[in-house]
Amino acid sequence: MRALVVDHGEAGPVRFADVDEPVPSSDEALVEIRHIALNFGELNYVEQWPAGAVHGHDASGVVVRAASDGSGPPEGTRVVLGMSAHAWAERVAVRPASLGIVPEGVDLAESAALGIAGVTALRVLRKRSLLARDVLITGASGGVGHFAVQLAALAGARVTALVGSPDRAAGLRELGADRVLTDLSDLTDLAETACRFDLVLDTVGGPLTVQAWNLLAEGGTIHVVGYSSAQDTTFPSGVLFGFGEPRTISTYGDMTPTSEELTDLLGLVAAGKLSVPVGLRDDWRDVGDAVRALFARKVHGKIVLDVA
Repeated sequence: MRALVVDHGEAGPVRFADVDEPVPSSDEALVEIRHIALNFGELNYVEQWPAGAVHGHDASGVVVRAASDGSGPPEGTRVVLGMSAHAWAERVAVRPASLGIVPEGVDLAESAALGIAGVTALRVLRKRSLLARDVLITGASGGVGHFAVQLAALAGARVTALVGSPDRAAGLRELGADRVLTDLSDLTDLAETACRFDLVLDTVGGPLTVQAWNLLAEGGTIHVVGYSSAQDTTFPSGVLFGFGEPRTISTYGDMTPTSEELTDLLGLVAAGKLSVPVGLRDDWRDVGDAVRALFARKVHGKIVLDVA
């Protein structure tokens, strides 16, 4: 069968290859993949995976053989894979913990984009009550950012969305952002120097994390879930010292897949409360063009590719 595998050469980060058919264990379902979704991290930092390995984590498809031990969804069920390794292939063996059942009325292609980006936003925003809290989402025009803006607004937060340029601000207010900025110094220009954030979901890293720290409320937390800037974060001497309720910086956490979180996200989509930000839909044979568009920041939201 065909699959996208890791390529450490100049032609990378992925290439097509013929690989062995998966042999499911008794607690694994065999899923025929119909759509895959790309993530910046898994492609930009491809050296973290072995060359030749089937790549990718997010996909959706149909169960063509249920797990023989009776666990998981039956044959014919439409499913989404979340944070599941080796997902970018024509067929994949998957344990039930990595599967979410796609409800009727929810587009299977859009579902493929929920995995890493949607679960990341959901996990971080569930860490504390957000009702009437001030939340900052950096990199808000990306996949994680689009989900985070919507989920934070649903939870009752006052949402500030930070994007890299004015053209990447489109649609964020409609998704629930109360304020859209291109620079945190804009808060000063708006005479809002007293603004302090209770929670920051940071996908950018670098100097921006320091700026966000200086705008963090007492007891507030920065959750660093990405470092798309590829810049170092350097805190000036004394900045991390302070009185009052402690402020914290947290890393993202584990990548353990969970069908419950996927089910929660799919339920919100089915209810019309969460939209899936697909900025580019194409054929997986054109994966090279899609990767270049992703790296060039030409796509607002997620990239979904149809598996031919």
